[in-house]
Amino acid sequence: MFLLIIYIFLGLGQPRSPKGKRKGQGRPGTLASGPHQLPLDLVSRAKPYARMEEYERNLGEMVAQLRNSSEPAKRKCEVNLQLWLSNKRSLSPWGYSINHDPSRIPADLPEARCLCLGCVNPFTMQEDRSMVSVPVFSQVLVRRRLCPLPPRAGPCRQRAVMETIAVGCTCIF
Repeated sequence: MFLLIIYIFLGLGQPRSPKGKRKGQGRPGTLASGPHQLPLDLVSRAKPYARMEEYERNLGEMVAQLRNSSEPAKRKCEVNLQLWLSNKRSLSPWGYSINHDPSRIPADLPEARCLCLGCVNPFTMQEDRSMVSVPVFSQVLVRRRLCPLPPRAGPCRQRAVMETIAVGCTCIF
């Protein structure tokens, strides 16, 4: 019985495709790879920027929250364990500023900036300069607006590019 379960689990009882022929992708109605297993014809009909629009909307909401924040933009090295925000509870706390670039879509991105030169000692809750707070960077997808220079006339184009921004801070020795 145990061997039968292993045999089924490993897929040894599945029919194999003949050599030289690939399964999937070429036949209509096949499933897309991945955890959701959507039919390929449905995936190809999906709106091309549906996810990008949602992503840009979420970034816009973060920027709006930063602009409307009642908290002053202070550069104070302290940990506040009462707050639910992870950036203020970290031993290398950070705040956010708005990175503005008019030739980028979205033009405004929230970017982290470290509030301490050192790191907060978890025992004394004081800044310890024997360690260093450094930003953690990540690449985000943005669109660049490419417009012809003034002597030339013509429409602007857009190109998707990855841009590196600070998303948080961490401690290093």
